[in-house]
Amino acid sequence: MLVLRAPAKLNLTLEVLARRVDGYHGIRSLMVPLDLADELAIERDQAFSFACSDRELQSERNLAVAALNALGELPSVRMELRKRIPVQGGLGGGSSDAAAVLRAAMAGAFGRHDQHDWLRIARMLGSDVPFFLAGSGALVEGTGERVTPIGTLPQWHALIVKPPVAISTTAAYEALDRLDRPLRPRKESLSIAALEALQRSDFQRVESLLHNDFHDVTVSSTPEVARAVEELRTAGARNVLLAGSGSCVFTLSPHRAGVESILERLALPESYGRIASRFASTPEWRA
Repeated sequence: MLVLRAPAKLNLTLEVLARRVDGYHGIRSLMVPLDLADELAIERDQAFSFACSDRELQSERNLAVAALNALGELPSVRMELRKRIPVQGGLGGGSSDAAAVLRAAMAGAFGRHDQHDWLRIARMLGSDVPFFLAGSGALVEGTGERVTPIGTLPQWHALIVKPPVAISTTAAYEALDRLDRPLRPRKESLSIAALEALQRSDFQRVESLLHNDFHDVTVSSTPEVARAVEELRTAGARNVLLAGSGSCVFTLSPHRAGVESILERLALPESYGRIASRFASTPEWRA
């Protein structure tokens, strides 16, 4: 049996740029993988079958199945997806699942597929999928296809809260488009500055640069997210940021004790999920 890890991700920065002529927005984002991960178990069988621990995701529309479909005829395997990453939280779980399947295919797990354009397939599956092929934290630009890996990550920690609400990514972009926002040129990019600080393991500098263009508009329009942000701050979090386009929010600490201290004081209903994780040790999940 082949067992694949599919890590969650955090956007430490997310700058949404102008809408392009093709209708998509450009972005600049510093993204890091987490130890929090889904698992995909794959074994040979007489025919293809798929099972998921979350029954609502058990269909051929699942991105893990879509990744296999993109390679051609479905192989004779049983694939089981064990979900641990919250769904519709901005943590990239579905994209990571798809990338895990592509990484396995690139390694020959489903026979020879050396003629495929892997980046094209990844982009077709989703804008975050190319990042998960990088095997590291990365600066992500364009519409997600320009990925610059940054190598070994500091072992910092994150506390993630999942409010009981889903956020429409399309609606989030539409809300941003209604604002008169100044767009930073690349030479003034927060993402590039944060990348340099992360490579130096300068936590205070990275903390000062945490940014997400979706954060304010989503917090102001979604009471459940606003409550999570406020309660994290009340519990002692010095930095709180929306994850991707939401609905998860997170706070960072250079030490596990910092996350545990906030978690102990956090006063939220049980309907708000809580996950303590850390930045991934990249060789472990890339292997």
